[in-house]
Amino acid sequence: MANKFVEDLRWRGMVHDIMPGTEEQLDKEMTTAYIGFDPTSDSLHIGSLVPIILLVHLEKAGHKPIALVGGATGMIGDPSGKSDERNLLDETTLAHNVAGIRNILSRFLDFNSNEKNAPVLVNNYDWMKNFSFIDFARDVGKRITVNYMMAKDSVKKRLSGEEGSVGMSFTEFTYQLIQGYDFHHLYKTMGCKLQMGGSDQWGNITTGTELVRRMHDGEDQAKAYAMTCPLITKADGSKFGKSEGGNVWLDANKTSVYKFYQFWLNTTDEDAEKYIKIFTFLDKESIENLIEEHKENPGFRALQKRLAEEVTTFVHSKEDYENAIKASKILFSKDFKNEIRELDENLFLDVFEGVKQAEISRAEFDEGIDMIGALAAKTNFLGSNGEARRALKENAIAVNKEKVKEDYVLTTEDLINDKYIVISRGKKTNFILKVV
Repeated sequence: MANKFVEDLRWRGMVHDIMPGTEEQLDKEMTTAYIGFDPTSDSLHIGSLVPIILLVHLEKAGHKPIALVGGATGMIGDPSGKSDERNLLDETTLAHNVAGIRNILSRFLDFNSNEKNAPVLVNNYDWMKNFSFIDFARDVGKRITVNYMMAKDSVKKRLSGEEGSVGMSFTEFTYQLIQGYDFHHLYKTMGCKLQMGGSDQWGNITTGTELVRRMHDGEDQAKAYAMTCPLITKADGSKFGKSEGGNVWLDANKTSVYKFYQFWLNTTDEDAEKYIKIFTFLDKESIENLIEEHKENPGFRALQKRLAEEVTTFVHSKEDYENAIKASKILFSKDFKNEIRELDENLFLDVFEGVKQAEISRAEFDEGIDMIGALAAKTNFLGSNGEARRALKENAIAVNKEKVKEDYVLTTEDLINDKYIVISRGKKTNFILKVV
């Protein structure tokens, strides 16, 4: 069971570091493992999909996953991979963020399951809130030396001034101890023996395994394990999980399903070949067949299409994926004029995001707008009235994808959602006229 679990993760490129004995532990019995999620926002973005998928793989392999939301550690800030101190969140914001992350995680893991290995959701604030500083310093702080903590890369980089660092506060210095205490608490209360996370968490996680060992000194079976996955990168070296509009979120209110789908559809061939292993649950044979199919006909983009389908369906739903497909195809539909009217306003705006827009008052529109006005005089879509006339004479202008002549006058019949008109020049250049 376990060997297949780790073996499958290795093939997918999802194992970076693994502590000796981890595979043997997973092979021996159903093992409880946890991953922590930092509540810096009320949603998670696609960078968090990797740990979520790790937990889903773990459950599928018959082990028990724990998702920990860091209500306590979120008050301090993880220094790993950071060059400066993070702004601390107030309790109200933190509680809001924790609730949002719970909702996101609940879409992927059934915390109400009755299975023996049912996933569990915890918040470390629940066991840290009544812990006094004196008790923590006495019971936890004395177990780990400052020398041990200073040796961690996340600490050394900050103290040495690497990457523009300005040092590290005592607050952040204690982070690895608090995260280590989480592991001890879950070990003691739930029998949790494995912590997983991104490769930047290796120092914090191994502090946890050491703290478990030292706080349970004398117990023959007091062993804790660690495994990390690589931080996802793009082939061109740019940061994964970012689009031109910022983070790609798992919450449709922050990143629409259409934009989410488009993000995966627009990945490069090299990235798609890597991502389809990491972000989908397709088996090895299916993925290898897809890669071969893609190599035979790269222009069809079979890898990107399947990747976008699998991830969009996993994160949102099959229906959401189908709506995203429909919206994507509308631009090239022969029945554009009717199909575009079926989109709600938000999806319409997503489809035409970045397209040049101009506004015109409803009173002015009701008086009648001719095509010269719609293209130049009233909108400046084209450089001059003369350029507009030439484009119309060349039969290059369309209203809602239907060709028009110079004598065409826009009417309410042309309005989409009672306020938008799509004007095109040729096949690739679109403009949006908005009636306000």
